[in-house]
Amino acid sequence: MGSEMTTLPTNVATNEASNEATRSGATSAPTSSALTAADIAAVVKQHLSSIASELRPDVLAALEAARKNESCPQATAVLDMLIENAKLAADTGVPLCQDTGTVWVLIELGSQCNVELAGLQDALDEVVESSFKEQHLRASTLRDALSERTNPGTNTPAFVEIIQHSSKQDDSDYELKVHTMLKGAGSDNSSRVTMLPPTAGEEGIIQLVLDMVREKGSIACPPMIIGIGIGSTFDKVAGLSKRALLRPLSQPATSKTTAQLEQRILDAVNATGIGPAGLGGTTTALSVQIETAPSHIASLPVAVNLMCCAPRSHSSTLTL
Repeated sequence: MGSEMTTLPTNVATNEASNEATRSGATSAPTSSALTAADIAAVVKQHLSSIASELRPDVLAALEAARKNESCPQATAVLDMLIENAKLAADTGVPLCQDTGTVWVLIELGSQCNVELAGLQDALDEVVESSFKEQHLRASTLRDALSERTNPGTNTPAFVEIIQHSSKQDDSDYELKVHTMLKGAGSDNSSRVTMLPPTAGEEGIIQLVLDMVREKGSIACPPMIIGIGIGSTFDKVAGLSKRALLRPLSQPATSKTTAQLEQRILDAVNATGIGPAGLGGTTTALSVQIETAPSHIASLPVAVNLMCCAPRSHSSTLTL
């Protein structure tokens, strides 16, 4: 199967959280038997052509459902504005939010995926700079967070994460998935990594999320999506929480235990009454998304990554 797939042209398939522009797009066929940094950069360029102005369909559907179920006048007014804003942004190409964020690119490699990543960072930085300038998007990155807090005007670097999956003995072993996300500062500034003791269990995790939401939730532009990573190590758990934000809101965790915890946390968060824009109501969060991983026996790493009411991400799958 592997040799047959490497002779095929590159195909692009998108998940349900991607927009129509990504769905209908295609990348150039690679010139070798391996996917390259140029192939990945072409997909990210395609994502960035519309990502700032197009709210994910699953999120728009969740906002509309929340509007039907919300009874607080202030909350319904905010939700109406968010829905109208999303539709106007899509129609006009104007960004959903003035904070067009940092660019995060997640690359998932199947165990048998043949890929050459030489020059990837340079290729992605070039795509980010050109895309932001062409679309007149706000550049928000600094040359260095500590020693040189000046803005180069390029919105670079792209923040790149690469993960490889264990073999699944199916076609996904030969796939490369590319996810692009714009992430603003308000929600990231409200996020946290905590190393809980293993004895904290589910109740400790719920309390951690509630404490965060009560302290910072209104800053993160609710109604939020709450991405939670549980497990791995101190340096990896934050990535888990960010990856959780990519999952369509209509899709619960595959593990029954994890799905039940997602619902418990969502119910507890919405019971706080913070509501849309922090003005009160029953919709403080649209969804809670959890990704788990193995960990050390003595650790319970937990990362909570809040996402504002305007998630901007596209996802594509490349195969040879």
